[in-house]
Amino acid sequence: MSGEPTAPRVVVLADDLIWATRLVDGVRRAGGDPVPVRTAQSFASALEGADGAIVDLTARAYDGLAALEAASLTGVPAIAVGQHDDAPLRRAAKDAGASRVYAYRALFEHGDRDLGAWLTTLGQVATAPGTTEDDR
Repeated sequence: MSGEPTAPRVVVLADDLIWATRLVDGVRRAGGDPVPVRTAQSFASALEGADGAIVDLTARAYDGLAALEAASLTGVPAIAVGQHDDAPLRRAAKDAGASRVYAYRALFEHGDRDLGAWLTTLGQVATAPGTTEDDR
């Protein structure tokens, strides 16, 4: 690793066009390198080399909990976003490996700040001196 700071690579799994766009734009504004995907298969492929992942839980095209488990199994830190009034799904997302689960409104209102803080922690992992891909 060269020690040069790089933007954390964040896979964004969302099948809703509006939320996919909001999440990708939020990652970009916060200084990350977003990789938008819409299916479980493309998500699994994109996890290789990713520094983090964001999963929209209310999709129809994939199982958000399974996606969080896949990220967890590969060691990729993940956060999730879902309905504020679906407490059981939000708890299940935490159990599946999400480090944080945001309600849509909260992420929309505070996303730049919260995503920026999260990306900073990912960037520290991605650019720590002497860190290799195997160390993550």
